[in-house]
Amino acid sequence: MIPNEDKVRAAIAEQAGEWLVANDDGPLEARDSAALAAWLKASPVHVEEFLGVSVIARDLREARSDPEYSLETVLARARAEDDTPVQPLWRRVIAPVRDISSRRWLTAAATMAAVAVLSLGLFSLWNVRPVAHVSAPGATTALHFETRHGEQLSRRLPDNSVLHLNTDSAVTIRFGKTERLVTLMSGQADFEVAHDPERAFRVFAGAAEVVAIGTKFDVRLEHDATVVTVVEGRVAVGPSPMLEKLGPRSSQNHSRRFVQLGADQQIRVAADEWPATPAAVDAQRTTAWLHRQIVFDQEPLERVAAEFNRYAPKPIEIATPALRNLEISGVFATDDTEAFIAFLRSLTGVRVEVTMTRIRVSRDPGVAAPDYT
Repeated sequence: MIPNEDKVRAAIAEQAGEWLVANDDGPLEARDSAALAAWLKASPVHVEEFLGVSVIARDLREARSDPEYSLETVLARARAEDDTPVQPLWRRVIAPVRDISSRRWLTAAATMAAVAVLSLGLFSLWNVRPVAHVSAPGATTALHFETRHGEQLSRRLPDNSVLHLNTDSAVTIRFGKTERLVTLMSGQADFEVAHDPERAFRVFAGAAEVVAIGTKFDVRLEHDATVVTVVEGRVAVGPSPMLEKLGPRSSQNHSRRFVQLGADQQIRVAADEWPATPAAVDAQRTTAWLHRQIVFDQEPLERVAAEFNRYAPKPIEIATPALRNLEISGVFATDDTEAFIAFLRSLTGVRVEVTMTRIRVSRDPGVAAPDYT
């Protein structure tokens, strides 16, 4: 494997180990079990690494009970071999384990046969997932990340790029020899792209395709459009070829379809609405979610509530239509709904009721309030 593929394999093996430890701690909850299933379905390589780690862990547990391979014995043997040439760790650990009994490794062989069958089944599921590109397993390795409601996640990728996922988001990343392909299925992601002139960094998100090399940008999927904001560097944004059903593209056609964006510029891409014009924005404000904040400057309460509902355990419901236009300004923590409720209660003529299932905002009938319509 080439060095970059080695890094991807190492990252997948690390994730497999984390899942194995979580599973050994006790039965997984329903959500965690579903997350593990999604991770396994993302790539046959995930299945191979997970079951490989499982076989090794099982045999190491069995070896630990044998006095010949106890921790004290292994440490004493290591001290006695100080003058021997350095060998890889796994080779020195696994070699004695393999000699414990041939029957044990016959079981391992049977397990790996089962792995082949399971991998084939999961590969069939993986191969029919609605993704932008599917390559042969040997040529491309996929990683999948997702967050639940109110969660955020940051990961350094094998190419040294950094991925940040916002609440309720899912992304699949495929590393090939000539390009890095990202599919944002839901939510919002921020990318700090490591420069690699040999492999372009391409993001498919709803109606948009984004191409970047050595830059930082934010992509958000909304119900009717994809919003791209550039924090640093430059990106090229165009309509997704998956929606346009385009054939092979020449370089001339490619340049005509794409719009260049620089720092503090934003563009909205919607189906059948192209070309679009970039707008100047405060990119730091757009990406305030990276610091678990949302920032508003004279924004209607309806929009503020919708943004809070992306994180809050209870949805905010505006019961009085006139209050939807109430303009709000401020910086709020995404994980501090109580502070936002206190802020709303400080407004003249606004009443807030908190129930077991929701936060209801209405006009206080006992207080004269300004007309917000």
